Amino acid sequence: MPDVLQQLSDDLVATVNTAGPRVVRVEGRRRMPATGVVWSADGVIVTAHHVVTRDDRLGVGLPERDTIPATLVGRDPSTDLAVLRVDERNLTPAQWADADDLTVGQLVLALGRPGQTVQATLGVVSAAGQAWRTPTGGHLDRYLQTDVVMYPGFSGGPLVGAGGSVLGLNTSALLRGVSIAIPVNTVQRVVETLLAHGHVRRGFLGVSAQPVRLPETLAEELDQETGLLLVGVEPDSPAGEGGLLLGDTIVALDDEPVRHMDDLQALLGGDRVGVTVPVQIVRGGAIMSVDVTIGERG
Repeated sequence: MPDVLQQLSDDLVATVNTAGPRVVRVEGRRRMPATGVVWSADGVIVTAHHVVTRDDRLGVGLPERDTIPATLVGRDPSTDLAVLRVDERNLTPAQWADADDLTVGQLVLALGRPGQTVQATLGVVSAAGQAWRTPTGGHLDRYLQTDVVMYPGFSGGPLVGAGGSVLGLNTSALLRGVSIAIPVNTVQRVVETLLAHGHVRRGFLGVSAQPVRLPETLAEELDQETGLLLVGVEPDSPAGEGGLLLGDTIVALDDEPVRHMDDLQALLGGDRVGVTVPVQIVRGGAIMSVDVTIGERG
């Protein structure tokens, strides 16, 4: 048994030594610095959106180096990702690995560098599921939850597997009190979009709404108690052009139930921009459907 523990300890140290040089400090908020990961040798850094609370006066602390200025390339609040760039051309990028094979119970490390040196905490994958839409409407290619302790400043840092490969980016902001890892496929998609366009597309209807309780007979028929009452429809908006009217109650979009505003926002992802979808509504006490082409939020 002592030999086994010693081997595990040595392997963990080796993993930190491999991944550590790819982990940087991100100075993008007033108090506690956070963590980022080197994406490419030419100075691209990926981190968590919620730890970059300003758009200027940003800094990145490289391993064994002073803090250097950074610029914000773009951010996507819906997946809690942000991309920074520093004027460096010889960085060592992280080794990214597909997280599709991760299963519940596997050992993982969370790394952070809120200070001068890399820090680590050990945990396990506590939940692994299929694609997941975040409460703010972002699409994650896989749901990954861990029990790693997210110490202050660890958000934006890597979730690391055996051999030092990065399996995802850690964040404590997508679900309150839960450590979520943004999987590699999602990180790659969002980073490439931000590098190309500076923003991630978001769907737009052009309505103001508030939750309302449905009449009992409709609630039983739809198997949901609430919908969204439209209290405003913008002129020339996708909703207006699609035929939605003030006083309509949205109960579903593209066959997905809509009970609260968060439900609607979650369904207006970038993948639906330009797509015509059925919107199920209650109008004059009757259930009906209208087709709306989702616009893009400016």
